[in-house]
Amino acid sequence: MGRPRTPLLDRERITQAVVELVDEQGEFSVPQIARRLGVQTGSLYHHVDGRDGIVELLRERVAQAIDSTTLDVHPWDAALAAWARSYRAAFAAHPRAIPLLMTNPVRAPRVLEQYERAVTLLLDAGFPTAEVMPVIIALENMVLGSALDLAAPETMWEIADDAATPRLAEALAALGDNRTDRSFDLALEGFLAHARHTLESLQGRGQRT
Repeated sequence: MGRPRTPLLDRERITQAVVELVDEQGEFSVPQIARRLGVQTGSLYHHVDGRDGIVELLRERVAQAIDSTTLDVHPWDAALAAWARSYRAAFAAHPRAIPLLMTNPVRAPRVLEQYERAVTLLLDAGFPTAEVMPVIIALENMVLGSALDLAAPETMWEIADDAATPRLAEALAALGDNRTDRSFDLALEGFLAHARHTLESLQGRGQRT
């Protein structure tokens, strides 16, 4: 029998299979990927470095949708805001991947390169090295929480008796549409205001010394 014109297995096919499995069930196993691709489980290990390697393929695929050119925007706070919105949209497309990716260290070179650009942005803006990662981690916490919220049911509070929680019922009735986007805008605005204040305070201290 001749060799197939299209290879049965490559990193792109493995990536697509794991994305599909995680989108469907929030998890994957190596045998599940093999079955989906119609190959032996051992064949996968010729292309990836075990389960951790597959997780990094998933991370690269999800992060591929983040527009890293947003980090070239000026000033720095506008760049962070644009990056946060793109980051949120990318992960909101695959919300079930978030818990899985958060339990594995980031190793994918293309993803690390994006972090390098974010770190450079903040250093160039004047943030001390020790303050850079707390800013990035805080931004990520907000972005990923909001990405999960986008996948949540529109109605997250079910009140059987308005009389038992009248103020909550009133507040929910006044909430209106786009609660997730409005909440994200509020959180992002507060985060950036705090980051600006922190930078100004640090720079002020530096000028006085």
